[in-house]
Amino acid sequence: MINQPLEARIRVRDEIVADPRVVAAVVEAVNTQVPVYAALDDSRLPEVRAIAAWGVDRLLDLWASDGTLGPADLRRFRGIAAARAADGRPVQAVLRAYRVAAAVVTDEVAARAHHLTAKDGLSLARVLLTALDTLSEEMATAYAATTEDLAGDRDRALRLLLDDLVAGRHASVGARTDRSARLGVHLPDPYCLLVAEPVTGEGPDMPYEAAAGLVGALADGGTALSTVRGPRAVVLFPAPALHRAPALLVERRWRGCAISGEGLDRVAVAHRLAADALDTAPDHAHRPGRLLTDADAHVLALLAGHPAVGADHIARHVLGPLTDPGQRHLLEALSAYIDAGSATAAARALHLHPQSLRYRLRRVQVLTARDPRDPWQRLTLDIARTIRP
Repeated sequence: MINQPLEARIRVRDEIVADPRVVAAVVEAVNTQVPVYAALDDSRLPEVRAIAAWGVDRLLDLWASDGTLGPADLRRFRGIAAARAADGRPVQAVLRAYRVAAAVVTDEVAARAHHLTAKDGLSLARVLLTALDTLSEEMATAYAATTEDLAGDRDRALRLLLDDLVAGRHASVGARTDRSARLGVHLPDPYCLLVAEPVTGEGPDMPYEAAAGLVGALADGGTALSTVRGPRAVVLFPAPALHRAPALLVERRWRGCAISGEGLDRVAVAHRLAADALDTAPDHAHRPGRLLTDADAHVLALLAGHPAVGADHIARHVLGPLTDPGQRHLLEALSAYIDAGSATAAARALHLHPQSLRYRLRRVQVLTARDPRDPWQRLTLDIARTIRP
């Protein structure tokens, strides 16, 4: 038989738990009021919703039954805290998210206050305050333990940092700064993100040691981080060291794509661009000793039907200085060469001596780092000059 004084609480609890808009309101409030959560990538949102749904249900159940937190609740809080510590999400942000959620739950109960008494309101306040106090203690304990574990294995800690950047879990400046400070590193800015794989293609998962082998040569006196994604190495390093990467990949018989035009808040975007480029680039795009770059990645995304940037941006990536009015003669020489199919025919079309035309093509190669005689690079140049506004 239901305890009469608790009957109203049970009715309110059932109404709130059955209303999916409540969990949606909690998630929206957290995303709006806590910047770290607003920066999470889409893959993390189902986890946030699941925790919100569990928290709303469990806390209202305790309130409706005049219950207290038990060992299972503490284990759940501890597990959530450890996961957030490993994610690098600041403890202050996590606790603020729970306070925001508690405020939403309080508002939902208040909207149904005509069923309740002052005693019911005081009981809800006691449940929420007790839960937040317990959560704070469990968070502090779990964060300290997890941080200690990570500090004891520095290589693993740095790998997890890059894993989180690639997953988009540290898009905010505050989150990156806090995590980097705890690990005693400064993320390179500007940086380059290299995704590389064996020339032979798909195989077993790459060992972490293979990716870490690139770090020393690419650190350039700064910080370089490495991890793996299946059969591919992922390395983040200072942009000035990019010129060293091609030789390192040739030594290993690897091929890769290096993205250097994205900010630290977009490491996940850089990784997706590079990985998609390796997935879709034809074999002849991987000329030995040459990395695919931002320009190649954007052209490949355009060909795949999902460009990450506009046509003008892609054209400027590929053509570089050729888009300047002062280099118009070089762009005309390139266009004539692509259209005619040979330097001699292009020179004839422009009323130039063949040697003059060839000189201009050499200037095109210097300014764009693309050889118009190479099939893949000629294609990227052709696409860029075609889509240029």
